[in-house]
Amino acid sequence: MLVRLTLICCGASAASRRGFFPSDEPLEPKAVTAAARLARLVDPADRFLTAPARRARQTAEALGLDAVETPALRDQHYGGWAGLAFEAVERVALEAAQGWLTDPDTSPPEGEPFSAVAARVSDLLDSLVAQPGHTVAITHATVVRAAILHVLQAPLAGFRHIDVEPLSLTDLRSDGRRWMLRSCGLTAPKPRRA
Repeated sequence: MLVRLTLICCGASAASRRGFFPSDEPLEPKAVTAAARLARLVDPADRFLTAPARRARQTAEALGLDAVETPALRDQHYGGWAGLAFEAVERVALEAAQGWLTDPDTSPPEGEPFSAVAARVSDLLDSLVAQPGHTVAITHATVVRAAILHVLQAPLAGFRHIDVEPLSLTDLRSDGRRWMLRSCGLTAPKPRRA
């Protein structure tokens, strides 16, 4: 039985491009254009899923996908840090910010630790491993990191050492028993400069 999962990291928003913790902001206009270029790299699939955030839904729309909102694909909840620049958080809560960068069990105030994201992503992957066919899921960098660590059976402490570019594809395959990382980091070709 062939099971395939293609994770697509949603496009960037103006806030994420500036290093702010995300809230529910829209895609920046150039991300919509880039997603349209990426569409030709997305193979046909049996099902399309999307995280509930506006930037994920807009990415799915720009790709021309009719995707079902799936709560397990949601981004990490940044609580009181949502909408703030990382540097601003460091200025007022240096120890908490540093802990968040190194400890997967540290969460923003009233937020969610990476370990909770990893647990829900592991549950999702465990459920999808039994679904034959190809699933395409539009999600967030944090979710893609969690999926990679799950597949590699790597310690969660490695979460900050995985860079996931906006609008990149990560391809996972399974024989119905275990997941394998097939490829990651593929992006749409950049437009040629005149």
